[in-house]
Amino acid sequence: MAPTMSRQALLPRTAPFGDQERAHLDAALGAATPIQRAWLTGFLAGLDAASGQPAAAAPAPAAPPKAAEPLTILFASESGNSEKLAGDVSKIARKQGFKPKVVDFADLDLATLPKAGKVIAIAATWGEGEPPARAVRAYGELMGDAAPRLDGVQFGVLALGDTSYAEFCAIGKALDARFEALGAQRAYDRADLDLDFDKPAADWIKGALKALTPAEAPSGNVVAVDFRAGSEDEDAEVSRDPVVVEVIDHVNLNSSRSDKETIHLALEFEDGAPAYEPGDSLEIFPENDPQLVDEILRATGLSGDEGLRKALLAERDITTLSPTTVERFAKATGHADAQKFVESGEVKAWIEGRHLIDLIERFPAELTAEHLNTVTRPLPPRAYSIASSRKEVGDEVHLTIAAVRYETHGRARSGVASVHVADRIKNGAKLRVRVKPNKHFRLPSDPATDIIMVGPGTGVAPFRAFVQERRATEAPGRSWLFFGDRHFTHDFLYQLEWQDALEDGSLAKIDVAFSRDQPEKIYVQDRIDQNAAEVVAWLDGGAHFYVCGDAKNMAKDVRAAVVRAFESVKGLSSADAEAHVASLERAKRYQQDVY
Repeated sequence: MAPTMSRQALLPRTAPFGDQERAHLDAALGAATPIQRAWLTGFLAGLDAASGQPAAAAPAPAAPPKAAEPLTILFASESGNSEKLAGDVSKIARKQGFKPKVVDFADLDLATLPKAGKVIAIAATWGEGEPPARAVRAYGELMGDAAPRLDGVQFGVLALGDTSYAEFCAIGKALDARFEALGAQRAYDRADLDLDFDKPAADWIKGALKALTPAEAPSGNVVAVDFRAGSEDEDAEVSRDPVVVEVIDHVNLNSSRSDKETIHLALEFEDGAPAYEPGDSLEIFPENDPQLVDEILRATGLSGDEGLRKALLAERDITTLSPTTVERFAKATGHADAQKFVESGEVKAWIEGRHLIDLIERFPAELTAEHLNTVTRPLPPRAYSIASSRKEVGDEVHLTIAAVRYETHGRARSGVASVHVADRIKNGAKLRVRVKPNKHFRLPSDPATDIIMVGPGTGVAPFRAFVQERRATEAPGRSWLFFGDRHFTHDFLYQLEWQDALEDGSLAKIDVAFSRDQPEKIYVQDRIDQNAAEVVAWLDGGAHFYVCGDAKNMAKDVRAAVVRAFESVKGLSSADAEAHVASLERAKRYQQDVY
């Protein structure tokens, strides 16, 4: 019978040993000191080097192992994509003889960069050309006059963005230029990637690591081994493979008199819910509006192509219109007027509020299925904050989705996933989904820690999960919710649940702000102002502060309100109050999940 594997196995399951051999090696290596492990690495390398000599010859002394090449991998991430890619770089780099160190921009000490030697930076662009919220501080310092020189540093930048925004990959582009301006040497050209980045990112990583590998790389017989107890982390990752779920509940949370429509969607996993945590998101793979698909097919003269119709429904993004889309259209069709339009410099302003159908109607052309495939990009999934705790709902996952409907340029528009869910998904329907972890939006590890949650509108979704989790685990810490929407009567999402939570103690306090119920508009940040002393008292007592919802205005206004609270309650200057909130962010006691 094979001996029991240690709880913190050092060797991965992919190591070329049987279970019993891995167990023995883990037992021996686990008890070894760092010096003993280093000696063993050199000794084994020496044996390999000497293996081709005659048996009578004295074995050559093992050469001291060459130090692995340090590599700093910076990431600036909002939704987790840059962080995931940084982890991919680290795993590959370690196998190639590097000694990688992954650094979140949120934790970056700028003074360490000049000594980094080799740097790979992976940066997402948020909104209209802004850095991810957690990267704002370090990004600002790097762009500032006090930034240190980076002479002698070699670097490569991988930029992530979304071509539906005008400032595509702006942060990655700015970092690339800034590194060069500070004296660093570009070892590998920047890549600017859209939402379908998996394959081009993998290719870029391969090329960048090759470019950063020193001319005299460590011998191919020496494998860099990470002796940290981390071989199980890959097994603990949530699967990123899409799965099919069944809709078991579909309810409009707003009243029939509301001008909003917010769907509570309950989904059931046939083979058990994946290991999602409160704070994670669920990505839905939607389908496009069939009417819009048919409109595009009519406009292009391709109505009879059923294969193309199927692809446009479920596989291609037919709403996003970006300068890149227009350029591809002009090139693919050879339309002279479209090419002149591209050269005019008017594209960026014209595409605002328009979709692909508007472009096709403005520049009628003979299109083929291949043209449409070239012009469009893959239809990306849409992520929604999970509104449930597995400890309370079992093999289900709940979402809170606001249907997006609006009109621009004389045409009705709608959100791809939200209206797909609101209009075309009912109980019993099937959806493809996958979990999107977010380890930077987590409940405190100590259940006795108090939490303050600010989530207007659908921003309340993760806090429903937080409260369910704290109830199920009987967490002794207090929970305080700030919720806001338009009207108390029509838009109080999950009202009865919050009342029950107040009664059973899983919610200690709730403050609401309904902006349209009185002449003057009242928002959640106004309620924070009114409760400034108690907010500061909770934070001084160790509470964690969470914000979820609109990034453009709400999240900034809420943060400003917390800064004002420290100013007024503790008599701090605005600069000192700002520094205090920044310290909460660095300590991961002020967390945001914004969109």
